[in-house]
Amino acid sequence: MLVVDRVAKSFGNVRALRDVSLWLGRGQITALIGDNGAGKSTLVRTLSGVHPPDSGELRFDGTPVRFTSPEEARSAGIETVHQNLALVDDLTVWQNLFLGRERIRRVAGLPLLDRAAMREQAGEMLSRLSVNVPPAWAKVRRLSGGQRQAVAIARAAGWGSKLVIMDEPTAALGVQETARVEELIARLRDEGMAILLISHNFDQVMRLADRVWVMRAGGLAAGRATADTDAQELVALVTGARAD
Repeated sequence: MLVVDRVAKSFGNVRALRDVSLWLGRGQITALIGDNGAGKSTLVRTLSGVHPPDSGELRFDGTPVRFTSPEEARSAGIETVHQNLALVDDLTVWQNLFLGRERIRRVAGLPLLDRAAMREQAGEMLSRLSVNVPPAWAKVRRLSGGQRQAVAIARAAGWGSKLVIMDEPTAALGVQETARVEELIARLRDEGMAILLISHNFDQVMRLADRVWVMRAGGLAAGRATADTDAQELVALVTGARAD
């Protein structure tokens, strides 16, 4: 689904990405791990159109791409669920799902929000993903942490997305809510979507991911199929105690 080929990015004298090359499989969960400052966030911002790379190439779904904005990345089929979720507490679930994608109908030539159509489609989106949240007209402020995460994931997955990037999707959740969010992520994979999972939880990486890429000091330190590694080796690769 995605090929990153020798991508580099600098900010002044700081080389944030050093010729990173990796790939993400269609219908797979791929994990990206590394210590703070390893380059994970810069790579995610490059993939999502926030920072164009200085050099190298991105190929998405077989086509070379160079995104200059997050809107271009979303239009191509790349959605990002940020750690802060980017939800508006005082809006309803359906309003958050359609944030920036509001549907309009015209009455006597005047553009009006088509609230009924958006509420109906929001319910369909949540039902398709079997998301366990209150009705679409409930305020997001009243949702639990797991329900909020589910709404953010449903928004990312509900617009014809081909790749969903998830940054620490269960970092602040309890055991039961983590399990429900992990089930939702696995369902998206089973539907054929590519998932890029950024996580510091190596046990979660081993449970969910098909493949894991390890970053260190802005470069790619290693790549492994999770079936061929374990959490101890991943820790050693992240810290540099073991080289690929």
